[in-house]
Amino acid sequence: MMKLQISHILKQLLLFFSLLRFSCEANQIEKLNELIKSRRSVNPPRAESWASLDELNGQYLSPLYVGSHEGLKEANKIEALPGQPEGVDFNQYSGYVTVDPRAGRALFYYFVESPQDSATKPLVLWLNGGPGCSSFGYGAMEELGPFRVNSDGKTLYLNEYAWNKAANVIFLESPAGVGFSYSNRSSDYYNVGDKRTAIDSYIFLVNWLERFPEYKNRDFFIAGESYAGHYVPQLAHTILSNNNNTKRTVINLKGIAIGNAWIDDKTGEQGTYDYFWTHALTSDESQAGILKYCDFVNYTSLCDKYLSQADNEVGYIDIYNIYAPMCKSSAPKSSTGSVYDFDPCSDDYVYNYLNLKEVQTSLHVRPTQWSSCSGVGWTDSPTTILPTLKQLIAYGISVWVYSGDTDGRVPVTSSRYSINTLKLPVVNAWRPWYSSQEVGGHVVQYKGLTLTTVRGAGHLVPSYQPERALTLISSFLQRKLPPPS
Repeated sequence: MMKLQISHILKQLLLFFSLLRFSCEANQIEKLNELIKSRRSVNPPRAESWASLDELNGQYLSPLYVGSHEGLKEANKIEALPGQPEGVDFNQYSGYVTVDPRAGRALFYYFVESPQDSATKPLVLWLNGGPGCSSFGYGAMEELGPFRVNSDGKTLYLNEYAWNKAANVIFLESPAGVGFSYSNRSSDYYNVGDKRTAIDSYIFLVNWLERFPEYKNRDFFIAGESYAGHYVPQLAHTILSNNNNTKRTVINLKGIAIGNAWIDDKTGEQGTYDYFWTHALTSDESQAGILKYCDFVNYTSLCDKYLSQADNEVGYIDIYNIYAPMCKSSAPKSSTGSVYDFDPCSDDYVYNYLNLKEVQTSLHVRPTQWSSCSGVGWTDSPTTILPTLKQLIAYGISVWVYSGDTDGRVPVTSSRYSINTLKLPVVNAWRPWYSSQEVGGHVVQYKGLTLTTVRGAGHLVPSYQPERALTLISSFLQRKLPPPS
């Protein structure tokens, strides 16, 4: 018995120290940069492609874990978040959904219903990227969620352009080790990649729909940004694969929307450096060297030289929005934030708020040193997601790729280069679209795929252009192009 107790204590200590390792505060830029650079290392993530939907046919999810959810919906309801403003007229829920009971692996979600006609509006799952960054901290608290955090780190203000105006929205922290999501098996934080992230997210959805059965037959959409250019199509792929198994929950997937999405390594990097040069961030010399020596597949020493030279020339700017100010923590802050003027220090405010004891209690989470991004190890990641997008198009799923046009990390040039490789015929030619009588961006519709830009938006589109982002997502959910006038 004593040996068992000592073994248990040692396991808990190992888990504790591994969690400390993952609590370092990073951001989405750093996490995506790490992955891209790892491609050139001696031990890159496995790059195997996904099987076709017909080959897969749900075989890797047998048996599928479905737990008991009796009473958990009511237990997950949030009466009020600490510091929330008056006038909140929608239901909020949060908590854990177990995806692997043997490992003790559970994913955290935050769910907000629409304040009007929630019973008839679609269901949207939002995923942030990284890999390893929080959909709650970024997506819900800085982008498209109903609240944003004031500079005091203790109070909230309303986002009048929140996406729950158009849909009921789930924010999922995935994989385990990100945000409040966790596992009791420490190896889960090291041995994770695209495939397990997709599988766990699918198991989460099946169980979540048992907890909220009124949404089982609702039109379902998945949206996300950055490295969610992998997560979203892969989860859609997994859903379609398992919908073929009639013994399982059929999820009524209608479409996916991915913003400033990393979907193809070669065109992604090529588009990034072309964007730098066309926006006067790098020199003619660097661009000439990149064009001469870089094919963005095999990296030579001369290619690396000019890429590094270009990176240094860009300088210390917010690469998420090349025209935005940087966070200056010593600058005076207003007591109340504004959704019309995104605060570059928002990461700090969210970090402080989500680590308040009373906030974690209201969210029904176990005490956690929350961070926006976590250092989970990434074991598998295909170099391109384009074949998966082609499969989704073939299955009739609506695919939208949108791009904030001031993002330098995954710029619009990368999205255009990636989509052009698919050689899809144009259905509706390139044109401007409008929001509040101004050009909100530009859109072109191909057969099976829509590409749209968002004018004046950075990597986190709803942060910088909340009204235009709501116009965009409302059009997507209604399955029509953004307004022509």
